Amino acid sequence: MARYLLNIFIGALIFQLVGYFIAGCAQIGAPTGGPRDTLAPIVVKANPENKKTNFNYNKIVLDFNEYIELQDLSANLSISPLPKLNPLISSNLKTITIKLKDSLLPNTTYNIDFGNSIKDINEGNVYKGFAYQFSTGNSVDSFSIQGKVVLAETGKVDSTLIVLLYKNLHDSAVKIQRPNYISKLDGSGNFKFSYLPNQNFNVYVLKDGDGNKFYNSPTEVFGFLNKIVNSTKTDSDITLFAYKEKNENNAIATTPQKKEKELKYILNLNNGKQDLLMPLTLNFNNPIQTLLADSIFITDTNYHTIAAVSTQIDSSRKQILLDTKWLPETIYYLLITANAVKDSSGLALSKTDTIKFVTKSKDDYGSVKLNFSHLDTTKHPIMLLFEGDQLKYKIPLTTNSWFKNMMLPAELEIRILYDENNNGQWDPGNYSQKIQPEKVIAIPNKMTIKANWENENDIVL
Repeated sequence: MARYLLNIFIGALIFQLVGYFIAGCAQIGAPTGGPRDTLAPIVVKANPENKKTNFNYNKIVLDFNEYIELQDLSANLSISPLPKLNPLISSNLKTITIKLKDSLLPNTTYNIDFGNSIKDINEGNVYKGFAYQFSTGNSVDSFSIQGKVVLAETGKVDSTLIVLLYKNLHDSAVKIQRPNYISKLDGSGNFKFSYLPNQNFNVYVLKDGDGNKFYNSPTEVFGFLNKIVNSTKTDSDITLFAYKEKNENNAIATTPQKKEKELKYILNLNNGKQDLLMPLTLNFNNPIQTLLADSIFITDTNYHTIAAVSTQIDSSRKQILLDTKWLPETIYYLLITANAVKDSSGLALSKTDTIKFVTKSKDDYGSVKLNFSHLDTTKHPIMLLFEGDQLKYKIPLTTNSWFKNMMLPAELEIRILYDENNNGQWDPGNYSQKIQPEKVIAIPNKMTIKANWENENDIVL
C-alpha cells in the first residue's frame, strides 16, 4: 500500500514539473513587440556643415540616424540659384551624397531643398522640407520673397505651376533666358523664395510644358507682376494671376463622324417631366438640314395647339428648342410629323410621333437669395454658377444682393468674374502690352439649393 501511494506521489510530481517546463518554454518564446517607429530620419552630421560660408567644395555628404532612401527626387528637388548642370545626388544606407557639377558663382548663397524626397526605409517616415544651404561669400543671405498664385479664369489653384525670379529686369529676359531662382507651389498656391540677396527682381509664374524654364509661347500658362520686387521689403500681398493668352490650335484634321442611317432624337425630359424654366429640347443624332417648323406642335390634352411656342435650331443644328410659358403640373403633347426634319442626306424620321409629358410643380423649385460683401459693382461683376464642370447660369450683378424665385435643386459652385471691359466674357492678359487678365473669384463653399425652400446665403469676397 505504501509503495502504491509513493508511486502516485512521484507521478504527480513529474506531471507538475513537466507543466512548469512547458509554461516556461511558452514564456520564453512569446514575442514582446514594441511601439511603431513614427519619427522621420534626421541629419546627424553634414560635411561640410550646413550654412557653411566661403564654400569651395564639390561634394557634400549628409549622414542620417537611420537607413534612408530618396523618392521622387526630380519632382521634389529645388536648387537656388538655378544651376546650368544639376548635381549628382545619390543615397546609400544612412548617407546622401551630393556631387556638384556646376561652377559656383562668387558671393552667392545656395539652397538645396529636398522637399519631401527623404524617407526612412523601414516605415517610410518622410523628412519633410529638409534643405541644405551654403555660401561662397562671407555670409549666408537671409532675405525672402513670398506670395500666392491664382488661375485668373477660374480663381482656383494649379500646384504644377512654377514661380520664376529674374535679376535681369528687362522685359524680354523671361522670353529668352532661364531664371535665376525657381520656386514650386504648395497645394494652396503659395510660394516662398528664401536665402535671397538684397536685390530687385522681376517675378513671373509659368506652366513649363516644354521644360525650358522660360516663356516662349502665348499658349503657355503665364503670369507677371506690374512692378519690381525688392527682397528686403516684406510684402505678403504679392499675388500672381496666371492665364493663357491664346489657346492651342485644335483645328487638326480629324476623321469625320459617320452619319447614322436612321434619323433619331431624344428629349431633355427629367423622368418624363419638363422644366418650367427651360425649352423642351429635341437632341438629334445627325445635323438637321431642313426644318419645317409648322410640322412640330405642342398641344394640350384636347390636342389644341399651343400658339405661343417659339421654335429654334441651335448652331450645331443638332438641337431643336421649343419654348413657351409652361404651366406647372400640366400635361402637354408633342406632335412631330415624319417629314418635319431632314438631315443633309435627306433622311427623315421613320414615323410621326406623339409624346405625352408633364411639367414640374412649383414645389420642385427653391428660391435663392444671395447677399454679397465687398462686391465691387464698378468692375461689372458677373456671377457664374457651375454644376460640376458645366456652366449653368451667367448673371450680371448690379447690386450687393441677388434674388431668384425659382431654381431647380442643385449644388452649385459660385464664381465672380470682374468683367472690367464690360464685354460679357473673361479676357486673358497680354504681357507685351502689360495688360493683366480679368480676375475671377472662386467662392470656397458650394451653394446647396433645396426644393420648396427659401435658400439664403451670405457671400464674402
